[in-house]
Parts: sequence; C-alpha cells; structure tokens
Amino acid sequence: MGKNQHVTPHPGGEWQVKGSGNSKATKVTSTQAQAIKVGRKIANNQKSELLIHGTDGKIRAKDSHGNDPHPPKG
Repeated sequence: MGKNQHVTPHPGGEWQVKGSGNSKATKVTSTQAQAIKVGRKIANNQKSELLIHGTDGKIRAKDSHGNDPHPPKG
C-alpha cells in the first residue's frame, strides 16, 4: 500500500496533491477539481487513501482506494 494522498490548498491560491510525509507537492493545479482528479488517480494506482481538504485545511472528504477496513455494504 502506498502513501495516502492529500489534496490541499497551495500557497498562491492554487491546489496541490501531496503524499503523506512528503515535503514537496507531487502536482500543483489551478483548481481543486483538477487536484482531486490527479490525487484520485495516484491513490488508485498506489491502493491508498485520498484525503480532500477544504480551504480551511480541514479534511472534508475521504476516498479509499486500498484495503478499506470498513467497505460499503451493498
């Protein structure tokens, strides 16, 4: 399982995708939607979790692409 990916605000009004524990962004985009798309692809490839933060820095959504201990029941 790879590093969890975080979509967070980037200084300058842009958005970034950053792996947990990384000091540098993996990708910087102009919109949050673009960052989510990139982050989702990386998380899916690494079978990790995507954590989407709001402009206030708080986590507003999670999207698991790995071994989810609580998968949805359907």
